[in-house]
Amino acid sequence: MRMKEIIMDQIKPGSLDFKGHQGDSDIGRLLATFRGEKTDRVPNFEILIEDKHVEKLLGRYAGNTLALGGDPAKGIEESEGSRPMHAKDYVELCQKIGQDVIVVEALWTPFKKWKNGKLVLAGDRSIKTRKDFESLVMPNSEDIETKMRYLREYREAVKGTRIGVSILLGALFQTAYEFLFNMADFMLLVYDDRDFVEDILDISTSYWVEFSRAAICEGIDFLFLADDIAYKNGLFVRPEDFKPLWLPRLKRILEPILNARVPVMFHSDGKLDAIMDDLIDAGINCLNPMDPYSVDYRDYKIRYGRRIALSGNIDIEYPLVRGTPQDVRKDVLAHMETLKPGGGWVAGSSHSIVNYIPHENFIAMINAIHEYGKY
Repeated sequence: MRMKEIIMDQIKPGSLDFKGHQGDSDIGRLLATFRGEKTDRVPNFEILIEDKHVEKLLGRYAGNTLALGGDPAKGIEESEGSRPMHAKDYVELCQKIGQDVIVVEALWTPFKKWKNGKLVLAGDRSIKTRKDFESLVMPNSEDIETKMRYLREYREAVKGTRIGVSILLGALFQTAYEFLFNMADFMLLVYDDRDFVEDILDISTSYWVEFSRAAICEGIDFLFLADDIAYKNGLFVRPEDFKPLWLPRLKRILEPILNARVPVMFHSDGKLDAIMDDLIDAGINCLNPMDPYSVDYRDYKIRYGRRIALSGNIDIEYPLVRGTPQDVRKDVLAHMETLKPGGGWVAGSSHSIVNYIPHENFIAMINAIHEYGKY
């Protein structure tokens, strides 16, 4: 079915016919897509659906899909004192939109500091020296157990459904440059005091290795590892300097996951061409979100589509924010025509479903994925 042959439906703002989506969630579909296999349809996946969209879909306030309050994707301070969305709400949301998995957020390495007599997450970019860093309270097993309790809650909630459970973790590089240090200061340290940078990353890596082992013991269907390492023109750090710094630590985190034969989705914004082969060789099964300002999805399908599953790329700015529901449907169909053949695409946005996306456009995207994604 070609785009010019499609007669676009009239979609009323806020409306969604759930009949085709209710009961459609199936983690087996998503895992088969990670393996590059064709399934009944292209899966849909969003790591973050913000609270206004969730409220419209469920008819009640339930937070966003990362947290009941705050938004951990926006920073460490937003994680302070928050808990994940209640599992029953997340399950209901997935059943309504046909998403195959619920995800526990554990994104940032939990370095802490004393502030006004309280121990809080360190996120004010105040670290300048090794002495400053050594004054922090390092992450520990108690931090891991807090997240494991939520993972157990999520595992219990999906019993009797075909919905899977994942956990989002691993931002060892981004935690340092975005929350501990001013970004420019940290990037200079990579060249001026590499030993210091390696010590910081080693602490994060050891924490995430222990975390990964615990997650395997609790039971996850796949690991969602995220660490923004690039911008629109390439890696933040020259490949010849970055790869020896980051790749061995990534492989340490992945080792218990791969030994357990659990698949891995990896997220980074930006242009990843310089490290794509290394990511695939390290055992990554799916790349998310194919940043549309850096990645031509047609090119990635040709170059990498036989070696790794691809996820996302439907641009938030256009069509999701500035387009109409009909524009959204056209864009989803264009993606389907390239990425659907042969399997290996997980449909979704280029980052997340933020509140300033018109709700009718989100609904149009979900409906179009279900309609055009069928094999």
